[in-house]
Amino acid sequence: MPELLLELLSEEIPARMQKRASDDLKRLVCDGLKKAGLEFDSAAAYATPRRLTLVVTGLPEKQPDVKDERKGPQVGAPEQAMNGFKSSLPEGTQIEERELKGKTFYFAVIDKKGAATAAVLKGIINTALTDMATSWPKSMRWGENTVRWARPLHSIASLLDGTVIPVELGPVSASDTTLGHRFLAPEPFAVKDFGDYKVKLENAKVMLDATDRREKIKADAEALATAQGLTLRDDPGLLDEVAGLVEWPITLMGDIDHEFMAVPPEVLIAAMRGHQKYFSTLDKDGQLAAKFIFVSNMEADDGGKAIVAGNERVLRARLSDTKFFWDQDRKEGLESRLPKLAGVVFHAKLGSVLEKVERMTALAGSLSAHIPGAESKTVERAAKLSKADLVTGMVGELPELQGLMGRYYALESGEDVDVADAIADHYSPAGPNDHCPSKPASVAIALADKIDTLVGFWTIDEKPTGSKDPFALRRAALGVIRLIIENNLRLSLLDVFAVAGGKDIASDLLTFFVDRLKVHLKEKGVRHDLIDAVFALGEDDLVLVLARVEALGEFLGSDDGANLLVAYKRAANILKIEEKKDARSYTEKPDPKLLKEADEKALFEKLMDIGPKITAFIAEEKYTEAMIELASARIEIDDFFDNVTVNADQPELRENRLNMLSYIRRALDEVADFSKIEG
Repeated sequence: MPELLLELLSEEIPARMQKRASDDLKRLVCDGLKKAGLEFDSAAAYATPRRLTLVVTGLPEKQPDVKDERKGPQVGAPEQAMNGFKSSLPEGTQIEERELKGKTFYFAVIDKKGAATAAVLKGIINTALTDMATSWPKSMRWGENTVRWARPLHSIASLLDGTVIPVELGPVSASDTTLGHRFLAPEPFAVKDFGDYKVKLENAKVMLDATDRREKIKADAEALATAQGLTLRDDPGLLDEVAGLVEWPITLMGDIDHEFMAVPPEVLIAAMRGHQKYFSTLDKDGQLAAKFIFVSNMEADDGGKAIVAGNERVLRARLSDTKFFWDQDRKEGLESRLPKLAGVVFHAKLGSVLEKVERMTALAGSLSAHIPGAESKTVERAAKLSKADLVTGMVGELPELQGLMGRYYALESGEDVDVADAIADHYSPAGPNDHCPSKPASVAIALADKIDTLVGFWTIDEKPTGSKDPFALRRAALGVIRLIIENNLRLSLLDVFAVAGGKDIASDLLTFFVDRLKVHLKEKGVRHDLIDAVFALGEDDLVLVLARVEALGEFLGSDDGANLLVAYKRAANILKIEEKKDARSYTEKPDPKLLKEADEKALFEKLMDIGPKITAFIAEEKYTEAMIELASARIEIDDFFDNVTVNADQPELRENRLNMLSYIRRALDEVADFSKIEG
């Protein structure tokens, strides 16, 4: 069956764009094929720095034939209507009469022959390329062309079983030729199909599959490190990026001058990784070794000696700058840098970073009372110095080292190690997979930083909307949730928001936290309705919320719990109907003198017995025990509904029994708002 091969050759596409671009190409073409009725067996997309490639196998020779029917005018309609209907039909269309709802109409039956796949493909591919040209995160024009692409486009190879599909994009028209490696095999060559294309690319020093390039780089880098008694520092992100920078990866090793090894290892790693895309190596003790590994896109006759020497010179210059910043920054203590933070804008409506630090310091001091082991003096000192490294030369050069450099400079200045650690940790957790601080001072500063940010942006009404979250407020809220839960902190979020200056927005911000908590717990299989049911009681202590949710989930997973939920909803529905009818609420305690039936007497006695116990257990935060007490009333509640008529003819009996239902509802609502729980 026919195979489609499509390649778009251009100047180097940034590594960060390649995966999305190849996925977009595949999606747009495949959607077009399906819309045209062209089914296929498989589709695969590939990306290198210079090319995007798509292969689609198992295409049909042509579109399927289809039969189209059109309803015309009623038999006996004016001749003008019939002539208009006939003029809209292809020549030779068969027209027949059919009965429809007691009337006779003309119907046209049009047999539409499927077009050849080759003829349809041109339009599909042209449309896909036009759509794709406008979807790049960043694109450019070149020469006098108006068409845009990520980088200037050189050629298009478009083949269906070896025959060129004459597509075009701007000034570039399709052919059956392509190019290999820019320097190692620059001559053009023709291809017939994907198998031929891939083999010839390999011979022309191009590894088409990014996964193959990644695996080769990793294996070769590990072999180089092992040969020196070292190990390759694990860095999947860098590995993915480098695989998108080369078409023919040649992995080499160079030396780091020993004069630079006195600089903190994190600094050297960041400088090599961020600026040069170099891999670091570790010695047998897990410490940074004086060897680096890099990936070249060239084969050299000398085995890469000149390439290694050139990269060593480049790295030497880069690390000289890094060492200069390290030496200069240490000449000035962190505290002396604080006035400079007044000149750094945090947000136009929220003031400078210095003002944020002052708010953080006050909030962190308040939070320390709720964090076991946190000393307010240490916490406030750490908060005061937490952002000072933002105005150092090193962080200006390598922003990803903020916090970490603050720790080094704090220790150089003689600060307490807990203060230094808190400065390093206070940006964490920065995501779901980032480590969560556990040291008391670190937890206090991390909470203060994130809560101040959230309260501030809520106050100026800069909340996330839809998929837009320019200030990473969802991530900040998730960080607060993890800090509280993983450190088992007992505090009221509403009170904390108020202390942070957000009394007016506290309720709305808590709702945002509820949504974030649902997302956080979704992977653990926790039902969102149970979270809503607990928060509906006004609980804002996350540790207690989770304890209640856990106990509630176990309870509802039992037969007793499931049946009591049904009973609750039955009672609530009856009350809703009757209270609306009577224009009043039934909230009084049932009168034991009006209990006539044995089953309602038994239920009353049971509720009077377990009610105080449930209240006491909840006060003692013994939620499982409270659920057990609830479950013990299942038989009496079931018997009441089975054998007692709530809407009795006697008004006083009816009112008393409605009060009994209300008591059942209140008893369950002490544990959670059962009306929020889905069936």
